[in-house]
Amino acid sequence: MRKLVRDRIPLIIAQREGSFPTTYRAAGTEYEQLLRDKLQEEVTEYLEEGNVEELADIFEVLLALAALDNYVQEDLLLVADGKRVARGGFFQGIVLQQSAAVRPTT
Repeated sequence: MRKLVRDRIPLIIAQREGSFPTTYRAAGTEYEQLLRDKLQEEVTEYLEEGNVEELADIFEVLLALAALDNYVQEDLLLVADGKRVARGGFFQGIVLQQSAAVRPTT
């Protein structure tokens, strides 16, 4: 089994089972692909379970993906805040039915 796990999981497994699992550190494109796979896994789990722990897992994966491009949490929050101010968030449930406004005929 090859699965990206949180950094402390091998230690937690060792403490629970008495021996360390076999691990290695992914790097480069393998690491990026494993993060993308983990993001899909966590999104699927959130969609199935709908709990805050899965949202936190998604957030943690997003932070790791951002770090690949030398961004930190504050960078993500700053960009998100800027987009929210300029274009709004997703809190009102607005659904666009067509891309251009239809002008009434007079």
